[in-house]
Amino acid sequence: MTVSRRSPAVLAFLLALTACTSSPDDIQHTPPVPPAEGLRLVSYDSCPGLYDTLRASAAARVGPFGFPDDEVSLPAADVAREGAAMVPDAGAAPDAFSGTNTHERGVDEPDLIKTDGRRIVTVAVRGGVPVLRVIDAASRAQTGELALTDAYGASELLLAGDRALVLAATDSPVSIPNGFAEDTRGWPAPPRSRLDLRLIDLSSAPRQIGRYAMDGSLVDARQNGSTARVVVRSSPRIDFPLDKPDADVNRRIVEGAGDGVWLPHFEVTAPDGSVRTGTVPCERVSRPASYDGVRMLTMLSFDLAGGTALSDGVPVTVVADGDTVYGTGTSLYVADGGADRTEIYRFDTGGAGPPRYAASGAVPGRLLNQYALSEWNGSLRAATTVAARDAGSVTVLTQRGTALAVTGSVGDLGRGETIHSVRFLEDRGYVVTFRRTDPLYALDLRDPARPVVTGELKIPGYSAYLHPAATGRLIGVGQDATAEGTVTGLQVSLFDVSDPAAPARLAQHRLPASSSAAEFDPHAFLFWPATGHLVVPVAEHSGAAPTALVLRLSGDTVTEAGTLAHPDGSPITRSLVIGDTLWTAGPGGLRAVSLATLQGLAWLPI
Repeated sequence: MTVSRRSPAVLAFLLALTACTSSPDDIQHTPPVPPAEGLRLVSYDSCPGLYDTLRASAAARVGPFGFPDDEVSLPAADVAREGAAMVPDAGAAPDAFSGTNTHERGVDEPDLIKTDGRRIVTVAVRGGVPVLRVIDAASRAQTGELALTDAYGASELLLAGDRALVLAATDSPVSIPNGFAEDTRGWPAPPRSRLDLRLIDLSSAPRQIGRYAMDGSLVDARQNGSTARVVVRSSPRIDFPLDKPDADVNRRIVEGAGDGVWLPHFEVTAPDGSVRTGTVPCERVSRPASYDGVRMLTMLSFDLAGGTALSDGVPVTVVADGDTVYGTGTSLYVADGGADRTEIYRFDTGGAGPPRYAASGAVPGRLLNQYALSEWNGSLRAATTVAARDAGSVTVLTQRGTALAVTGSVGDLGRGETIHSVRFLEDRGYVVTFRRTDPLYALDLRDPARPVVTGELKIPGYSAYLHPAATGRLIGVGQDATAEGTVTGLQVSLFDVSDPAAPARLAQHRLPASSSAAEFDPHAFLFWPATGHLVVPVAEHSGAAPTALVLRLSGDTVTEAGTLAHPDGSPITRSLVIGDTLWTAGPGGLRAVSLATLQGLAWLPI
């Protein structure tokens, strides 16, 4: 999925716009947004039928530059993300440690750094090549590293016992080593997106024991126990001439394309270097009855603890697009959002085996990120900004047969505004909208048929990320703003949401002319409840060296404990706690400091 990231500059531009907000009374008396019709997933009768359908859809959609919004290079994994979700192995250290800040407890997400309490595993780029590093937490020394050749850019990883799965990228086509090919007429074809998975054995010196490559780009991945589910987006492998854009020529190319270009192709490399190739079988491909596009979503499943190499991933493919992934212990949701409508597909991931299609549905408007989705007591809640009504909406869906049917909704949240953050916590929901001021809406979601807004808080600025603290407390990270809606700098807020009718802000910490990556990437946010420490990266708009801000939450107060910087002046992108040590990581290296005093203990440069 690729979750959309918004730069501070873009935010400043958008948030300078002005509009009015609505009150709870306005909301309760406004009819809910009408639900969009449900979806239906169907299978193909035969491989020829599949190819003919895809060929017809492609011919109808192709333009002078190829397929709309087609991808020719793979962006780094971009995932927006409650609580620690690491699954330590039997030999993990007894000291408590933090894991990746994830949406759902027990469901891990790919990130740049992982720990099991004994060791830290991270991926950083050195000389243009991703390098996996292993750090012993007790001695604070590096114990191994492995260069991931033929990959590029930032890579992320998952960890299960002595196995790490690295999700990397290459820009070369599968089976074309130089990454630049020619079509049948000798015209150059652009590099293709390619997902590159590496299985690394960490039991001794790190070594690669398996590799899997597939056409397409990573949407996102989730891990339950030792099972990793990876979602890939791909397009047909058809090359169009770059020198003379022509829709009619491209249409003839599509109509003449053979059967081998339509389905995702993959390669599996064994530990001995042998390679076997394959294509997603026709019988594992389905499509929504109403979809006429050419993009495909493929779900791969890997047992990271179940062998010495990667399997073929047991692929399951849907002819559909998607940009947001949300996972629970038994469900994997993939959402495809447009300005007016978001289609949602639910796959059952309970038990062994590949995901099984369960149901589909649609809601009006567009999701912000995966935090705008939440499954609770058999219902899915979705918060969207509805362009047609220029407001936010929360829709509740319940599975009935193979349909995610709308059972209730509440609309007109912040009329004239857009949703900037969402957090669902069991039967409660919190939605922040903004254009001039920040209405923090509190919602009662106990009755799926009657979601209601119970209260709201209007304050300057907005929260871009919301995180649960103690019972009845909510942390917000975002931007402060003037009364006219002009953002002025980073703010961290502590909210009291114990009274659903009267949410209040208890404390606020501001840093003028600054921003934080935690505003758009929750993986950059750390909250350690045991001591109340909160850590976020900080970028000064003045151009000063990047730092990390360390705050302490105690009761109803927020105080600054200090700031941290890396010796080489490089950015701090992640932080974690192991025992009484606070670690920070970034492209320049890792630093260890005392959690109690913030005094330096070690610096491990790249």
